[in-house]
Amino acid sequence: MTFTLRELAKMSGGELHGDPDQEISGAAALAEATADEIAFYSDPRYGSLLRKTRAAAVFVPLNFSDTISAAQIRVANPSKAFEQVVLKFAPNPISFAAGVHSSAIVDPSVKLGNRVSIQPHAVIEAAVSIGDDTVVGAGSYIGHESVIGASCVIYPNATIRERTRIGARVIIHSGAVIGADGFGFEFVENRHEKIPQLGIVQIDDDVEIGANTTIDRARFGRTWIQEGVKIDNLVQVAHNVVIGRHSIIAAQTGISGSTRVGEHVTIAGQVGIVGHVTIGDGTVLAAQSGVSKDVPGGVWFGYPAVPLPEAKRQVAWVHRLGKLFDRVKAIEKKLGL
Repeated sequence: MTFTLRELAKMSGGELHGDPDQEISGAAALAEATADEIAFYSDPRYGSLLRKTRAAAVFVPLNFSDTISAAQIRVANPSKAFEQVVLKFAPNPISFAAGVHSSAIVDPSVKLGNRVSIQPHAVIEAAVSIGDDTVVGAGSYIGHESVIGASCVIYPNATIRERTRIGARVIIHSGAVIGADGFGFEFVENRHEKIPQLGIVQIDDDVEIGANTTIDRARFGRTWIQEGVKIDNLVQVAHNVVIGRHSIIAAQTGISGSTRVGEHVTIAGQVGIVGHVTIGDGTVLAAQSGVSKDVPGGVWFGYPAVPLPEAKRQVAWVHRLGKLFDRVKAIEKKLGL
């Protein structure tokens, strides 16, 4: 499949600077693109790659003014325009036929909607309900009395424990475990005794949960992942945590029990959050931050996390300690100390 630059410019609503009849047969990153492919540029940090690229054409911002050898299509959002083109060149998505594979184990009490696909060796326990057009991948487990909404994708080898509630259009990637027991123990008579974890996990519409992420069931009530939340791979969400609408959480983050994360929060990679704190709406927690108290909003960084301007000052002070130490030694020498 090929497109001319004229067609791509029309498709993206962009302004073409180059040969409109130039044919494009693929899309690639600036560093990998070849002479018949299109790339995109939106971040000044990649200016050197832009100047070196072999791409025939590049999506660039509307205000782009540099001179480059490649043709340009100027658009409001180069990344989004590039994504649209990638989808045109991509192979058809994998689809699964409706029905229950002969090797799957589905309890007779299970309620399946229209066009549900249950893949090989999946196990669906009693009193489960699954909505229209949902796919349950090979080897996945759906526990007793769980409810899964319409148009969900449960990838192979995911585990969804009993009584979990999942909305519509939810994506759960391989290895994720939803509804494992929360980590709750009391020290009684010189030993740790397990506290029963009797609650559920509720996942609202349009949530995506990455591979090998774990979301624990509540001690009582619910652990609640609200609408539109996106969770990366290898994230731990403990019991009774609430994550507000349209928040996003990057890999290797750990959120301790009963923490409340507000709406539109961004949590970068390897952030650690103690239990029973509140993260305000719109907060940004920078990578590897450690949160030990309530955060009212804004951008926070460091361990323990502090507002970003303060964190930058602290980093600058640390970098100056060597020179300060040398100055103190010199003063002490002059004083004969």
